[in-house]
Amino acid sequence: MAATKRRRLPEVDKENLPGNVCSRNKHCHAGDEKVKTVEEIYQKKSQLEHILLRPDSYVGSIERQTQEHWVLDASKRMSKRSLEYVPALYKIFDEILVNAADNLIRDPTQNIIRVEVKRKEGSLSVWNNGAGLPIQLHREHKCYVPELVFGHLLTSDNYDDSEKKVVGGRNGYGAKLTNIFSTKFVLETADSRSGKKYKQVWEKNMTVCHKPSITQNKSEDFTQGRKEVSLSF
Repeated sequence: MAATKRRRLPEVDKENLPGNVCSRNKHCHAGDEKVKTVEEIYQKKSQLEHILLRPDSYVGSIERQTQEHWVLDASKRMSKRSLEYVPALYKIFDEILVNAADNLIRDPTQNIIRVEVKRKEGSLSVWNNGAGLPIQLHREHKCYVPELVFGHLLTSDNYDDSEKKVVGGRNGYGAKLTNIFSTKFVLETADSRSGKKYKQVWEKNMTVCHKPSITQNKSEDFTQGRKEVSLSF
C-alpha cells in the first residue's frame, strides 16, 4: 500500500485570530492600537451624570414622536389631535407644573398658576401664589430650603408614607429634572413668615449653583421657576 503523504498546514498566528480575547481584558483584540484600561471599562457615574447620560430613564424618550392627544383648541373646547412632540421635553415642563399644583394641597388659598412661554428667548416660567418656601437654613444640609428643594437630588417633603398621598411628586426628582435639563434655571420665592424674598440661579444643567440673593420683602407669597430650554440631550 502506498504511503499517505501528509500536507503541512500553514502556520497560524494564534495571537491575531478573529475574536481572540486579549489577556488584559475582554474588550480588546490583540493587535488593536488602543487597549481600554480597567478604569475606562468599569465606570461609576454620579446621579447627575447618570441622568444626563441616560435621560430616557428619568424623563422619557428624547426622540420626536407623533401621538394623538386631547388638546384645548382656539374655541376653548377639547379636541383630539395628532401631535408631534418630544416626550422628554414635555416631561421637564410637566415636572415644574406639577410642583406648582402640589402647593395647592399645602396651601388651599392658592388660586393662581401662571405659565409663560417665550419662544424667541427659549424660556418657560411657571408662577404660583400661595405659601412660598421657607427661607431659612436647613441645619442638617447646611443650605437654604429653596436650594435644597430645587437643586439637590432626592430631596422631598413627601417621604412620610404614613400620610395619605394626594400630590404628584414623591420620589425626590421632580423640579430638579427641570433644572438639570436647563441651560439656566432661575428660582424666586417670597415667604411672608420671614418677610424675605429669595432668588437663586443655576446654570449648565444644574452643575453651576450661584449663591442666593435674599432681600427684605413685604409682598404676598409666591414661587416662580423659570427655565431656559436646552434641546441638547
